[in-house]
Amino acid sequence: MTRTAKELAEFLGCTLEGDGLARVSGVASPASARAEDLIYVESPRHVERAAASAAKCVVIAPGLALSGKILLRAANPKVAFSRAAQWLLPAASIATGVHPTAVIAPSAQLAPGAAVGPYAVIEDDVRIGAGTEIGAFCFLGRGSRLGEGCRLFPRVTLYAGARLANRVILHSGAVIGSDGFGYVVEGGKRWKFPQVGEVDIQDDVEIGANTTIDRGSLDCTEIGAGVKLDNLVHIAHNVRIGENTVIAAQTGISGSAVIGKNVAFGGQAGLGDHCEVEDGAVIGGQAGILPGKIVRSGQIVWGTPARPLSKFKEQFAWFSRLPELAERLRKLENRNLPKVE
Repeated sequence: MTRTAKELAEFLGCTLEGDGLARVSGVASPASARAEDLIYVESPRHVERAAASAAKCVVIAPGLALSGKILLRAANPKVAFSRAAQWLLPAASIATGVHPTAVIAPSAQLAPGAAVGPYAVIEDDVRIGAGTEIGAFCFLGRGSRLGEGCRLFPRVTLYAGARLANRVILHSGAVIGSDGFGYVVEGGKRWKFPQVGEVDIQDDVEIGANTTIDRGSLDCTEIGAGVKLDNLVHIAHNVRIGENTVIAAQTGISGSAVIGKNVAFGGQAGLGDHCEVEDGAVIGGQAGILPGKIVRSGQIVWGTPARPLSKFKEQFAWFSRLPELAERLRKLENRNLPKVE
């Protein structure tokens, strides 16, 4: 989609400096940009690279100088650039209409504008909101509920009764509502604990490829509005995740953990069962939080077992010196050994 620089500035709420009639049709990095692509600059160290770029139009932070370009001044250039990208390059359709190979139960209800791709299966009593797109080979179990404007990429699976609110995005291979890993032991045998609860995903959640979210055992697994889950994340039964939390790839959240709002998880982090992470905390990559522990609001933790970042850095510095310290210790011990006559 092609826009003028003036239209883009008005859409983003930016201050325009330069030719407002210049055409902008895409986004790119400075190195690969064409003349009609938009680029962004958020720090002085990127100015030279932007100046050498073929792009004519630049989203740039206040106070930075860049000659020979059309400038859109934004307090947060990266955010403005992201918004511009969504406007200039709207997402391609996943499905259009209802494909003749789709298998749809007579009791399922599709709102106007909902689309279903090839070989999708939609079971009894499913409700699909307006504008929602269901990709090829998706499976929607009986009683599932999907709001408006959702996007399910190919081969997404919703178990029976899964609930999605509006504008939820599920990438390929995501599985929502599978049984949790719950067993009780008697006489050396494991008996499956009931996994009959629900899973509820709120507005504007995005869930990565091959990520799994278990239904509650007796209660509900809840994913708050605006949560973003990377690929290969596992959310166990009865977990509750607050609004706008982000969780990077290969992280595992154990059962009945409670995660607050605006929490950030690095990749490969692990959370034990019944843990609590309060609002605004940061969990470092590969951090391990033991069962039942609490990470306080705003705290940054790292390592296994997880501990405050300042403590982790101090301890890591000593760990890295262990070979040197061991050698010094051996020399001291040898120096103090009694001489044998």
